Amino acid sequence: MVAGLLLTPGFGGSRDAAPLVAVEKAVAPLPVLRVDLPKTAGPAIAEVRAQAEAFASSLGVGTGSLVLGGRSFGGRMCSMAVAQGLPAAGLVLLSYPLHPPGRLDTLRIAHLPEIRVPVLAVSGSTDPFGSPDELTHHLSAVPGPVTTVFLPGPHLPTSATAVADAVRTWLATLG
Repeated sequence: MVAGLLLTPGFGGSRDAAPLVAVEKAVAPLPVLRVDLPKTAGPAIAEVRAQAEAFASSLGVGTGSLVLGGRSFGGRMCSMAVAQGLPAAGLVLLSYPLHPPGRLDTLRIAHLPEIRVPVLAVSGSTDPFGSPDELTHHLSAVPGPVTTVFLPGPHLPTSATAVADAVRTWLATLG
């Protein structure tokens, strides 16, 4: 049973980004904590861990009862925290930044084989950070179950409501 959802923003973004707010509204009454992150990986991963532990504690559960995720950089930091051993019920990767635009040789995938929880990846159909084919191919390295949803739009899909609906629908499958 999922007890809560921790959401993080894209690089330089804020916890109040439209997709994160839309997801929070869509999954109500599930408790959601939206947090900001430092702009470098090490401190950001540590912040994910600290926020997840505090949020889980406030709900009277362990982090293994939380779904962690976020948009772009934030989702990537959550996936790295889980790959490094932070227990979670699942990961929500919104617009996962598979590689910088135009730099297909700079893949951000080394940690994916260590992720052993269910993953939802929601991405734009024309995302320059990873096409649907690229994302589907590279996420196959995740040993846990992976669900992909591709919506119209670039790195930020056109409809925050459609992103939120995809997350709500997927969370319902976790029980």
